[in-house]
Formats: sequence, structure tokens, C-alpha cells
Amino acid sequence: MAEAIAGKHAPASRAILFYGSCLRQKQLDGLMLDFYLIVSDYRTAYSKRWLAAANRLIPPNVFYFEHGGLAAKYAVLSEADFHRLSGPETRSVSVWARFAQPSRLVWAAGEQSRERVVSAVARAAPTLLASAGRRDGEAPLDWWRRAFALTYSAELRAERREKMSSVVDADPERYLRFTGPAAAGMAAGARAGWARRRLEGKLLSVARLAKASATFAGGADYIAWKINRHAGTDIRLKPWQRRFPLLAAISLLPRLLRSGAVR
Repeated sequence: MAEAIAGKHAPASRAILFYGSCLRQKQLDGLMLDFYLIVSDYRTAYSKRWLAAANRLIPPNVFYFEHGGLAAKYAVLSEADFHRLSGPETRSVSVWARFAQPSRLVWAAGEQSRERVVSAVARAAPTLLASAGRRDGEAPLDWWRRAFALTYSAELRAERREKMSSVVDADPERYLRFTGPAAAGMAAGARAGWARRRLEGKLLSVARLAKASATFAGGADYIAWKINRHAGTDIRLKPWQRRFPLLAAISLLPRLLRSGAVR
């Protein structure tokens, strides 16, 4: 599947990372796989200029993809944006919070591309821990749990609160092993005010949803499926909501926020 995704954006494709809950699954039928495609530049990656402009303005672009009987979504970032968004120079949590978690490099165009993406990913865990700061006497796993909880609060999320701890509890040995190197790599001054992160992060989430309505086939159905799966709701879309996914998202958001299905 990674090779097929890379082929859609050749010759710009540089690397593909596989991440998310499917990493822990053996049975993938009925699930949606998550990938990040790293490209050399947006103009080369797309035949349509507006897609390149959208990716540059509000990264990443997100697309739906099917291959070999499986479904996936993949996000597109340039090498430069992936490096920047994995580190402390950005207040947006979206990339470094995800890649502080387990991921797999499943395709690379060559050794240089592999080294660049590994270097970017290596920035994510130090950025996560530095953003939270360590409390006196705080146990390593509690530090990770609190850091992830902060990042979840800075995006519109459908997952239940238990998910924040389950990310760490799924592989505690991994996080214990990462604590020392990640703490040693923390950049000075990486900690920032979380009130501002939350405001900017939720606004950015809305902007990304609006953009995805133009790039993601079946976007409204996917959003409803994801909320139902993680929040235990039973959202059923009307025909007009499938035709106008952005309006659907706007119409559903107040009810979802009131119910706590989305935070």
C-alpha cells in the first residue's frame, strides 16, 4: 500500500510512515490505516496547483486511499515542513505528538530520504516532554501520560479520556526506554503556554477539517465513523450532509461539543 501511495505522487515521494492504532492490530479488515507521505516539495507532488497551495498554507493535505482490499488515509508533508512540525519551533502539536508515539518507516526512496525522515522523527519525543515540563518527583510514565493529555487538549478529539493513558500503557517499556534520550534531547525554551496552544490548535483543527472536505473522498462518513468508534455515539448522516461535508461538520459540532463526544 505504501508503494502504491508513493506512486501516486512520484517523483516527489521521499518516505512513508505508518502510524496509529493499526500498528497494534493483527486484523486490519474494517479498519482505516494511517500513513504520512513525505515529499520533496508540494509543486512536484501534485498535478493541480491549488492542492500544492493548500498543502503549503495549511499542512498537511489528507487523502482517502484504497489498495488490496484495505482502506487508508494519508497525510502529505514536505521534508521541510515535516522537520519543522516535528520540533519545538512550532506550537502546533499535531505532528510531534503523533510521532512521539510508535511509527514505522515502511517505504523510502533512498538512504538520504531515510536519514532525513528518521532525523525529523527523532525530534518529536524531546519536543513532547519539553512542552509539558517535568514536575518534581514525577515518574517517567506519568510524565508521558500528562504530556499526551496536554496535546489531546490542544486538538478537536473524538477519543475518550482513557485513550490518553492507553497510548503509554500499550507499550510502557518503550516509553521507559525513550525517557532518558528524549529528556537529554529537549531544547531549551520549548515549553510554551498551553492556553494559547489549545486555542490555536482547535482553530487549526477546524481549518483542516474544512480543507479535508475538498480533498478527502467520503470525508463526512469517515468523521462520523471515527467519532462513533471512539466516543460511543451513533451519528447517522443525512444525504445532504454527505453532499456538503463542511456544512455537516459545522452543523454537528455544537451537539458534539455539548455531549463531550468531541473535546
